[in-house]
Amino acid sequence: MNRIWRIWRTTTFRQSGFFVLLFVVFSVCILGYIAYQTSILIQRQQVSAIDRELSQLSRTYQRTGTPGLVRGVQRMADRPGPGIYYVADPTGQVLAGNVEEIPTFVLQEPGIHSFRYEVEDHWDNDDNRIQREEYDRPDRGLALVKSFRLPSGFYLVVGRDIVERRGFSAIIFEAFGWGVFWILILSVLLGTILARNILRRLDMISAASKKIMTGDLSERLPLTKRNDEYDRVSENLNEMLDRIESLMAGLKEVTDNVAHDLKTPLTRLRNKVERALNRNDDPEQMRQALQATIEESDQLIRTFNALLLIARVEAGAPDGSFESVAVNEIIEDIVDLYQPVAEDSGIELSTNLAPVSSVKGSRELIGQAVVNLVENAIKYAKAAEGAPKIEIALEQQQNHIRLCVSDNGKGIPERDRERVLERFVRLEESRSEAGSGLGLSLVSAVARLHKGKLEILDNNPGTKVLITLPKES
Repeated sequence: MNRIWRIWRTTTFRQSGFFVLLFVVFSVCILGYIAYQTSILIQRQQVSAIDRELSQLSRTYQRTGTPGLVRGVQRMADRPGPGIYYVADPTGQVLAGNVEEIPTFVLQEPGIHSFRYEVEDHWDNDDNRIQREEYDRPDRGLALVKSFRLPSGFYLVVGRDIVERRGFSAIIFEAFGWGVFWILILSVLLGTILARNILRRLDMISAASKKIMTGDLSERLPLTKRNDEYDRVSENLNEMLDRIESLMAGLKEVTDNVAHDLKTPLTRLRNKVERALNRNDDPEQMRQALQATIEESDQLIRTFNALLLIARVEAGAPDGSFESVAVNEIIEDIVDLYQPVAEDSGIELSTNLAPVSSVKGSRELIGQAVVNLVENAIKYAKAAEGAPKIEIALEQQQNHIRLCVSDNGKGIPERDRERVLERFVRLEESRSEAGSGLGLSLVSAVARLHKGKLEILDNNPGTKVLITLPKES
């Protein structure tokens, strides 16, 4: 009973019932209109046939008078068919025809009439009665006639039996009634089957969702081979679950890395302060300890600032915050800033900037992304076998601009090129060098925010980082 109630409450079942009701109402209107128009058409055809016979009898009457008219009416009456014929003298005595009696109002009021009548018996040449069944006509009928009073005073009535016409309409509505009955039965049956199938799919999705809600993020919504809308929704939700699982794994990794990266400098910070307190008689050592404390604190602040900046970038830019940005001007400013740093490290920093279109974005974030790339290049170019070099290139493509920062250092192995874009990932496992592992993660987030793409390629030797940004439309 609960199952039936669930099926009844489904949207699919109720919508099926609604459309079936609309279909039945529409069908009633259409078939009723067809039956009415068919009845009218048949009546017009009958009236037209009556008019033709009256015209024929009129010509016979004009040529042969009343005796010829009586003979002509009798010939028509003797033919099988739905014709109604009647001729009577001024006293009402029947002279010819196939009906036994005509209502008085039909004779007294010439025109078109309809009435019930009794079919007259027929006799063969040996005066034997012919059964009505042989004529395939009932003993009572419904007539549509035209009545006239001739100049001689005789009465003439010609018409058609319309029982067949009404029987035809009855057949139509009877067939329609059975059709509606089976439509309702089949619709309820199909609606129930459809609702059960949908409930089965939803129950499978609900069961998988409950497992996911209990913490099993590896569970996925079931898919079928139908590739219908439910499969498409399940695929989208599974992709979302993949993303959530990836984010949760990344969050765990970030948490572990944060704990590792912050625990070490905080421990060093505490130890240095403790040593300075134990040697309070040496002002120089206390000053050095405080200086080291400030440096460690600055590194921690930079790490937290980078995390906050990445979070802000991944949250998306507020509406209206983007503006037209000239990327070549940003690069020129950054090169002027880092040229002395590169020279002090013995690195050749060069540019190859082609004229490019402006982009719609944040000058601050694009500038920070370029700064991170330049700092990484300076850091890893020091390990170059020959003269260390860094090149910043900018070129125009059809709908995009491409920014390239390349160096000839030791490079990034292909297996690690996706991994280095994650937070706190550092290829230097000992983590003895300065850095937080957030630089490329921020660059990747900035590229996504600007609807661009970040690629890490091999520079043979060294690394080539490409950022593709759509030009301002």
